[in-house]
Amino acid sequence: MRPESPVCPTLVAWGNAWLAGHVGLDEAADHVESAGGPAVAGEVPLRKYLANLRAGGMRELRLALPAPGDPLGLSGPASFNSAAVDAGQAAIAVLDDHNIGLVPAPDLRGSSYVGVRLDVHESGPIRHDLPSLSEAERELSDAMRSATEALASVDGPLQSRPALGRQGGELAPGYPARAHRVSTLATRLAAVLRLADDRGLTSGQIAARGAALRELDRAVRRALVAAHHAIFEPIRSQ
Repeated sequence: MRPESPVCPTLVAWGNAWLAGHVGLDEAADHVESAGGPAVAGEVPLRKYLANLRAGGMRELRLALPAPGDPLGLSGPASFNSAAVDAGQAAIAVLDDHNIGLVPAPDLRGSSYVGVRLDVHESGPIRHDLPSLSEAERELSDAMRSATEALASVDGPLQSRPALGRQGGELAPGYPARAHRVSTLATRLAAVLRLADDRGLTSGQIAARGAALRELDRAVRRALVAAHHAIFEPIRSQ
């Protein structure tokens, strides 16, 4: 499963909207499957699995968008962290007495069936050191300015305007307008980052751009996580 796949962001956004009563289960599951194809968790169809989790006390879904050296949203155990870093994403179902980690992988059954399988892991507690939406928005703005300054003399990727499809930046009903705005901006920047190309650059230019883009990538991932968690924030911080 590619890190840019919107499976986990879509699951978290629409799953939380369902838990909060803004949409129905079928609508939430339809959005997840439009992002990744028919979905199962373990061997259980997604709709049934989510219904079972809710019956078992699921209160919310959390998003993790880790990268090597930056386990954003993860709190162990090691097997779950490793799988999530490899996938570049995970969703965490928060229940009353424990948490469950879901890591997407391609589900290929024959030549014509392409779907998504959510591998099920035990997960540690919710991370409390993640940024609020307002903090993440400021960090993203600062990272954009720094990257623009660092890339001013380099043929960088920020000059491109990629065509955007469903990239995981679309939130669900129930999220505040600010979260929609931050998620959309972060998603556009993530798409631009994926177009980065070092061909034709000197080693010094490559090093300068690489450092700038790493900081921007970190800010983008933190902004996306904050936006997908904003449905839980007090109104005053939105």
